[in-house]
Amino acid sequence: MKDIAYIHIPETDSTNRLLREYTGDEGRLMTVATTDYQTAGRGQGTNTWESERGSNLLVSIRLHPRGLHASRQYAMTEAGALAVRDTVARLTGEATIKWPNDIYVGDRKISGTLSECDISGSTIKTCTLGIGINVNQRSFAGGAPNPVSIIQLTGRTTPTADVLDCLTDRIAHYAAMVDSGQYERLHNLYLGTLYRREGLYRYRDAGGEFMATTATVRPEGPLVLRRADGRLSEYEFKEVKFII
Repeated sequence: MKDIAYIHIPETDSTNRLLREYTGDEGRLMTVATTDYQTAGRGQGTNTWESERGSNLLVSIRLHPRGLHASRQYAMTEAGALAVRDTVARLTGEATIKWPNDIYVGDRKISGTLSECDISGSTIKTCTLGIGINVNQRSFAGGAPNPVSIIQLTGRTTPTADVLDCLTDRIAHYAAMVDSGQYERLHNLYLGTLYRREGLYRYRDAGGEFMATTATVRPEGPLVLRRADGRLSEYEFKEVKFII
């Protein structure tokens, strides 16, 4: 069995959907599905992902974590986010993780990930990371407020195959940490690369706008903000908005 099994099709509605329905040979470490264009690419919740045909890396990666309890599934979100962050940082010189798993360079979004885990009993059977990285797209016509690409930052065309090679290497690295139970180490690495991890910034929740600093992200995933008056507020995904 190969360590990595690759699937590529020129166009699909969703690489995550493609892997969900895939019944062919799997890779020992991971199974990787790529496409040049997605007709229904999406991010977390109701978010969509704009990508020019052939310009960016559109990939879904299926892994089979060993012995990962369902209560620790956020470790796979952290592993995927760290892998994408490392990949972008190697190519652009900097990158941070905007909770839960968007990748930012400065105040601009360069990558997003949709993480989907299947549970069998009390453990995670599979986890699929649907990743979009803006690589060679020079302009963005959609409604996203702050997109950026590698070519816009560096002025150089980067082969998407090179980006994929780096990404799969880093995913294998962090997946091995999950498999060996290094959850605390992984979590601390994640916390150390967070966007806005220091300083007061503007946020908005159901009660309105406020100033806060990042207190922590709990191992289960919720973001904890410390407001300017010292109160702690805890949020699940989509319950708080970063004002950028």
